[in-house]
Amino acid sequence: MELTDITVTSIPLVFTVFSEKGRHEEIVERETYGLSFCLSGQITYMHNGKKFVSDKGNAVILPQGQSYSIYGDKTGQFYVIDFTCAEKLCDTILLFPLDNPDECIRDFNTLYNLHLFDGNRAKIMSLFYNIIHNVYSNKTINILLAPAMTYIKDNYSDSSLTNEVLAKQCKISEVYFRKQFIKQYKISPKQFVLNLRISKAKLLLSEGVNKISNIAEMCGFSSVYHFSREFKIKEGITPSEYRKQYRIYKI
Repeated sequence: MELTDITVTSIPLVFTVFSEKGRHEEIVERETYGLSFCLSGQITYMHNGKKFVSDKGNAVILPQGQSYSIYGDKTGQFYVIDFTCAEKLCDTILLFPLDNPDECIRDFNTLYNLHLFDGNRAKIMSLFYNIIHNVYSNKTINILLAPAMTYIKDNYSDSSLTNEVLAKQCKISEVYFRKQFIKQYKISPKQFVLNLRISKAKLLLSEGVNKISNIAEMCGFSSVYHFSREFKIKEGITPSEYRKQYRIYKI
């Protein structure tokens, strides 16, 4: 489950923690997920024998239902947002590098003030999703691969899109490009593009406007057969069956 895919169901608590150097605390079966980032200081979390350092350059997701240890490395202040979501997000601590923590801190302060009063749920959820977006975007930024990612967004519907084409955008070899892409995104460039095409196809199918043959072409598949085969492998049903099941009707 990716952080940006979660459906947040509640934000029961928004608070700050003053953590002193030398602090040691055991958290037993955390009741909710937690998103924490640092205003100042440093904390080390220990979970399942692994260390996770929280400082101004790193945000952490704390797992619901898990137990872990906290050690205060440097005295400072930490912001925490407790949240629940419809899906299981993680069963270990997740670390996210922050290139621009000040933006997250600014959004937290606004969210914190809104949380003091009733009737602000929509605004609170919007701010929290924005924080999630900023946290996750920092994780996915990679200067080396940025030209290829921009090219994919603009040309994913081009059936001639290949690793060779993408590697040229980054001015690196095809072998090195594929290796770095998998290291960064945990998926091959080919599969990444395929997932993007399938996602676009699902949207077009649910709208019910275009013919399936047109959708295949619009999403970069070389033929209707290719589209139908890949779609069924990915979704477990054919494009026609998906349209019948998920079509969005006029209001």
